[in-house]
Amino acid sequence: MSDFRHERFPVGALYGAAGLIGITLALVFGMRFGIVERSETAPQHRVAAKVKVITERHFRFADRADGALVVTDAATDAVAMTLEPGSNSGFIRGTMRGLMRERMLHEVDRNGPVKITQWADGALTLTDPSTGRVIELGSFGGTNRAAYAALLAAPVTSAAKVPASSAGKAV
Repeated sequence: MSDFRHERFPVGALYGAAGLIGITLALVFGMRFGIVERSETAPQHRVAAKVKVITERHFRFADRADGALVVTDAATDAVAMTLEPGSNSGFIRGTMRGLMRERMLHEVDRNGPVKITQWADGALTLTDPSTGRVIELGSFGGTNRAAYAALLAAPVTSAAKVPASSAGKAV
């Protein structure tokens, strides 16, 4: 075995690590206090570019006793879509679970609607008015974006309420 007791750690590596940590902290605090300008987010860019809304709908999501996810149009209380258990709806279920968890943390109503918006620049966003959270759905790939696009394209019908025996809790 080699004897390393008399070897010293390279001082240059310590100075380099300290410098890297210092630069990182300076950038973080600079952004926090407005010294370093933050990059523009997609919603900020749309406001600045005055991108128009093409379609916008509000939906409520609730679990049914049999495990289905029932999506109702908040304006008409009509069922827009039912995602049966085992269907390929994992992305919608996952994003709704995340939003409901955030609502729980903010201590706001879990039954409030969420807004899906199609923008003129092709973007599709999911907004939770209760918490202010905006999710850019295009960031998750075309297949996942299409799941919400199909929901947005669901026909608007008059109220066809979910029977009370099958209605469940909010997701």
